[in-house]
Amino acid sequence: MYDNIISIENLLHAWKEFLKGKRKKDDVQRFYYQLFDNILLLHNDLKNQTYKHGGYYAFNISDPKPRNIHKATVRDRLLHHAIYRVLYLFFDNKFIYDSYSCRKFKGTHRAIERFRKFTYKASLNNTKTLWILKCDIKKFFASIDHVVLLNIVQKYIKDEKVIDLINRVVTSFESTSLGKGLPLGNLTSQILVNIYMNEFDQWMKHEMKIKYYIRYADDFVVLYTDKRFLEDLIPKISEFLDTRLKLSMHPNKMFIKTLASGVDFLGWVHFPEHRVLRTATKKRMFRNLTEKNLSSYVGLCKHGNAYKSINDLDSRLRGNDRI
Repeated sequence: MYDNIISIENLLHAWKEFLKGKRKKDDVQRFYYQLFDNILLLHNDLKNQTYKHGGYYAFNISDPKPRNIHKATVRDRLLHHAIYRVLYLFFDNKFIYDSYSCRKFKGTHRAIERFRKFTYKASLNNTKTLWILKCDIKKFFASIDHVVLLNIVQKYIKDEKVIDLINRVVTSFESTSLGKGLPLGNLTSQILVNIYMNEFDQWMKHEMKIKYYIRYADDFVVLYTDKRFLEDLIPKISEFLDTRLKLSMHPNKMFIKTLASGVDFLGWVHFPEHRVLRTATKKRMFRNLTEKNLSSYVGLCKHGNAYKSINDLDSRLRGNDRI
């Protein structure tokens, strides 16, 4: 596997993928100016195991809530793509079907469609009261424990060179806690958090035998017709996350509600027969609306009962504000 990651061929493919949308960046153009020399130098450093990960440039974004992004050098980000290409192919079929974050042919739209199907199945076509447990991991990326992560990776990968390389990438960054945290800006962080949380997914599906369970990054839901069962499940989940993954649930973002009362999940509020956009999502759309992103927002609205929002978006853009 190590040879697959560091091969010139893989590095060139990784460069093509990395380059999308970044051609005009100054640092990218500087790297591109001596592309083959830079790739060959990176390849040789990796081959000789003398590669050292550089530092990060930190900045803040609102997406929609404030997030602290750490951006690595072009050389390091190229390597992240090379690692990702190989790790993704190796790990993706080991993940459960209902893990939807940062996976091909998955994403938020597939997750909310799966949620809709689960609501019908679990409630026997809305003939039974359906309860939903919704949870969120507290400070998710900042809380990923490096030792725990590398121990999980070693369960699947026996190539010591790959382990060492992943260790160099993982330990290149720490949050406010020593030995913890993955940077939001790294492509490798996407696959690594899925590897990390796959431990929890497998436990939920195979040990706890939870049939109707969906996870998207640090958000997950469990659907069941027995509220007491979900109440009893919470301390078990909390113990597993704490003892096995050194994570904790966000106390203010956990609830058990009936589907009939409306369940907020992945930007939509879900009901038995329809779903509507979350109020905060709608406000953000209107605040950021431009001619360029109108079609994207209209496409988003079409995934639920948001026809009025489509008309309102069009009117807002043309100055005929009806809100």
